[in-house]
Amino acid sequence: MNRRLLTILSVALVVAIACAFLVYRVVGSAISSSHQPNSTRVIAAIQDIPLGTLLAASDLTTVEIAGPLPKGAITDPKNAVGRGVISNLYQGEAILESRLAPVGSGGGLAATIPAGMRACAVKVDEVVGVAGFVTPGMRVDILISGNPPGVVNPNAGPKVKTLLQNIEVLSAGTDIQKDGQGKPQQVQVVNVLVTPDQAEIMSLASSQAHIQMVLRNPLDTQIAQTSGTNEGNLFADKNPAPVKRAAPVAAPKAAPPVFSVEVINGSKKTEEKFTTPEGKQ
Repeated sequence: MNRRLLTILSVALVVAIACAFLVYRVVGSAISSSHQPNSTRVIAAIQDIPLGTLLAASDLTTVEIAGPLPKGAITDPKNAVGRGVISNLYQGEAILESRLAPVGSGGGLAATIPAGMRACAVKVDEVVGVAGFVTPGMRVDILISGNPPGVVNPNAGPKVKTLLQNIEVLSAGTDIQKDGQGKPQQVQVVNVLVTPDQAEIMSLASSQAHIQMVLRNPLDTQIAQTSGTNEGNLFADKNPAPVKRAAPVAAPKAAPPVFSVEVINGSKKTEEKFTTPEGKQ
């Protein structure tokens, strides 16, 4: 073969291979870029942040999220600094609007109160009730005991009644969150989350009756129908007295039938009465 022709063919092969490689790189980049989802940098927690904390710039960092943003994601740190945390945040977690208190509401316990609700402080006994077993987030029932006004029967004694049910505990003492092990502590004041109407009821009850809390399963949301009880019922005999049966009374015997016969003797008339032989017996 002619050496000149061989050289031309070799150069043409090298050029073809180079062109194919360039086309492969260009097409591959275009395909990969078309399939790669868009990503956005959002504000996240630089460390674990407990409930009630007022966010500062040093608490924030950014993370990249691919695809669509979660609802309420914050992209500007100015929208997070100075707001209270109403739910524990964890390191690297994107901060959402729903996890922060409204702007200007501050931090601490007040920031954790939802709109339309109230925090009501209840003084509890360290020995009685759940004072030593309650932690934030638990659910309790509120019981009151005392002497009802205008009692008709004074011998019935004090009465106890379930006042409110399925009430959330906001804080126990000065703590508004559980410790690392979730252990309870001895406290004298428990803050519970109630509606404005329930807050009025609690305020009146705290000044007029003795309040006690009872724990309930947080998954049990059923409202029990109770009528309350009084001291007299505690000592009442639960076994009803036997009912005395009256002695059977014999039915009165029916009077025997009587027959009348009119007897005429001349001008004299008389009437004779007779009974049947069964009646004589």
